[in-house]
Amino acid sequence: MSPNFPRELENEAIYIFREAVEQFKHPVLLFSGGKDSIALVQLAIRAFYPAKVPFPLMHIDTGHNFPEALAFRDEMVQKFGLDLIVEKVEDTIQEQGIIEEKGPYASRNALQSITLLDAIEKHKFDACFGGARRDEEKARAKERIFSVRDDFGQWSPEQQRPELFNMLNGSIQTGENVRVFPISNWTEWDVWNYIKEEEIALPSLYFAHEREVFHRDGMIWPASPYIQMSKGEETHRQIVRFRTVGDMTCTAAVASDARSMEDVMGEIWAAKISERGARIDDQRSEAAMEERKLNGYF
Repeated sequence: MSPNFPRELENEAIYIFREAVEQFKHPVLLFSGGKDSIALVQLAIRAFYPAKVPFPLMHIDTGHNFPEALAFRDEMVQKFGLDLIVEKVEDTIQEQGIIEEKGPYASRNALQSITLLDAIEKHKFDACFGGARRDEEKARAKERIFSVRDDFGQWSPEQQRPELFNMLNGSIQTGENVRVFPISNWTEWDVWNYIKEEEIALPSLYFAHEREVFHRDGMIWPASPYIQMSKGEETHRQIVRFRTVGDMTCTAAVASDARSMEDVMGEIWAAKISERGARIDDQRSEAAMEERKLNGYF
């Protein structure tokens, strides 16, 4: 690896993966198709090579995902011989008779928590690897590397354990489970630097491309059959890319001409807002992320 990437960050992530596999019986990696979860997969492969990654990936599919992200997910799983579980929000809606949000801001994003908690119970997972980083958002900064969730799947910042000298305590009570964050101490720049140095492939969404979009609330929304447009809103073609990739209904694009890894990293270095600034769901309230986490969000 080039000295441009801090090797200690990779070593820490590998240590966390190995510790979690040692301490928990049924771990799973929560895969979204975004760059952070893709980096996690690469780290997991490196942590256990030449053996197979000893846990499956699980994607909570809202049904409103970017087609490019789904295609990339399936190609990656086949390429590396990974096990993939797909749990669908649509099934949760039908089975539980949930009434979906309506209107121009309607999104299934909050419903992912229900599907996730049901899936954890169904498969008896006791640890879920996630790509959250402390630099993303203030609620993320409160997480520990081993972040305990109670038997209702809820997170309480007051009940998190100290983690001194890299000592990770995986002891949990019956019904509890843990979110494990191997890249918690990384920054957005670190992730991109690692992806560049390791030549990790990403979905085309992360690079500038022409797309049908429309403008709302000062943000660039992707045109989609899943998003209800308001009176006076019109779509147009624009060169954009995505800094973060999630459900189409809650992920805004940014105007960009960055078509290469170097160009993207240059944009990130000069950016004045965080990558979560392009997440529409985070704009619903000042504490939007923390509210979702308290209800079992990733």
